[in-house]
Amino acid sequence: MSAAATTAATTAVAAPGPGARPNIVFIVADDLGYADLGCYGGRPGPFGAVSPHIDALAAAGLRFTQGYANSPVCSPTRFALMTARWQYRLRGALDEPINSRSKGSATLGLPPAQPTLPGLLRDAGYRTALVGKWHLGYPPHFGPLRSGYERFWGVMAGGVDYFSHCSGTGEHDLYEGEAPCHDVGYLTDLITERALQQLDAWAAGPGAARPFFLSLHYTAPHWPWETRDDAHLAEPLHRRLAHLDGGSVHTYQRMIHHMDEGIGRVVQALARQGRLHDTLIVFTSDNGGERFSDNWPLVGGKMDLTEGGIRVPWVAHWPAAIAPGGVTAQHCLTMDWSATMLALGGAPVPPGAEPDGVSLLPVLADPAATFARPMAWRMLHRGQRALRDGDWKYLQVDGHEYLFDLAADERERANQAGRHPERLAAMRTQWQAWNAQFPPVPADATVSLVSGPQDMPAR
Repeated sequence: MSAAATTAATTAVAAPGPGARPNIVFIVADDLGYADLGCYGGRPGPFGAVSPHIDALAAAGLRFTQGYANSPVCSPTRFALMTARWQYRLRGALDEPINSRSKGSATLGLPPAQPTLPGLLRDAGYRTALVGKWHLGYPPHFGPLRSGYERFWGVMAGGVDYFSHCSGTGEHDLYEGEAPCHDVGYLTDLITERALQQLDAWAAGPGAARPFFLSLHYTAPHWPWETRDDAHLAEPLHRRLAHLDGGSVHTYQRMIHHMDEGIGRVVQALARQGRLHDTLIVFTSDNGGERFSDNWPLVGGKMDLTEGGIRVPWVAHWPAAIAPGGVTAQHCLTMDWSATMLALGGAPVPPGAEPDGVSLLPVLADPAATFARPMAWRMLHRGQRALRDGDWKYLQVDGHEYLFDLAADERERANQAGRHPERLAAMRTQWQAWNAQFPPVPADATVSLVSGPQDMPAR
């Protein structure tokens, strides 16, 4: 399907009846940089446009320029996505990130008793499925089917080889439900195919009129650096998935392109089924980019609380409610989108599980209807802390404090701490008050780094 066809499909379906709740497709890329996509200024690859289908969704929908992930590393963000709450409330989210060696742990995962976005939508009448990456703990203690999804096909680990489907421990890590699955092929394409199968099954099966919630969580463009044509790399990369001696910008761009092709096919399927008009499609990344990412004009990347580690693309497409061609500077976090989806789905939330996320519905209706949204982060890694409130950002790394005016200095190079000591002190106090609501990081929490200065120069 061409990108032009993706755009045309957005206007080809009749509007739903009054009062209908939208279907929701929540697409999450893995370690995608802020400027990797064409619609965020990304450069084309040697083969042409890297992300024409995602770009088409942005052109026909709404693009956020000041959107953030809840964390600069994957599993903590996914805790926030699943719960619509600060991830720091849950023990499993305090490891940065959960690694494959935690298999069998009864501590490192999303507790089944915790109310979740898919579970609350399911209870409100939605059909639910996750296709792709879970990374929130392993059975028998944790798993997608224990946290609100009715169907699951994908990987439990934080990263797997695209062809062998083995995790960093060398164990096979591809599942259907909780049973090992041995589908053969390139993982990005397999994720797309399974998503299409799920959409077709919902369209043809009983209850076809009920809305659905599909989590489509690609592992692309996370390492190892394998395109569709690189099956020969799988064996040499066994147990060394970080692939520190491989990859290139062009390989990385091609991996994004494979994902983009799949997203185009999903859009085409929704249009063919007559569902696209009343389906909210949201696209984002779980955190900032990795070593081959383009984060311009931002500094830093995955694991950093500088802008390159936490500011990510956010694209929303919903022809029934979102006008085409919109751009907004609304500040938002991952959990705000989860809260928005709960509101759209009319899903009651039990006492004690109220979202920390803030609904973005006013901005979907009017991109200019922005509102104040203070946002904060903390990381065990390098003792990082950050707070953004309006244009100003407080940052601490390795015990050093910084103050930046992001409206004038998105690259965080001009430290204003000495010029505005009162603002620095006020934002430090604001961050401390925010942090006081969470339990302290336990002594056994871990930071898992895949590379260091001995592998490549610091960015």
